[in-house]
Amino acid sequence: MSGAVERRAPSVTATERLGQALAPALRAGDVVSLSGDLGAGKTRFAAGIARSLCPGARVRSPSFTLVNEYAGRVPVFHLDLYRLETGEVDGLGLEEYAARGALVVEWGERLPAYWLDDALRIAFAGSGEDPRTLAAGATRGRGLELLAAWRALPEEP
Repeated sequence: MSGAVERRAPSVTATERLGQALAPALRAGDVVSLSGDLGAGKTRFAAGIARSLCPGARVRSPSFTLVNEYAGRVPVFHLDLYRLETGEVDGLGLEEYAARGALVVEWGERLPAYWLDDALRIAFAGSGEDPRTLAAGATRGRGLELLAAWRALPEEP
């Protein structure tokens, strides 16, 4: 993964604002992989992306539905792979979702390697009301372009 770029989020609101700030860089086919412990802020970050691209979206964790869709300028497909093993992900039809919008994937480390290769990968550290550190990295292709957009975000969006 290419040189990780860290951002600090001193609150839940700041975590969501980071998602909102990244959202304009997203387009159909993009994959944003989110990893971190339970309560680390993955859903709040995804909510920031969804609300920016899909105004009025009521964002909830897709833990039990696996995929929530939010219609907007760029549709957002918010996935939660917590309950799946890597081998089970292939049956979700990710290609169809990616053809229509951006994928924001909680527990993204469970994606097959060929999805992660072109993804922006964000690792969350911290939880609850504690400050968080979000470290973003990428390997190639579109992921590197999104990493450049992440790097260009203002310090305090």
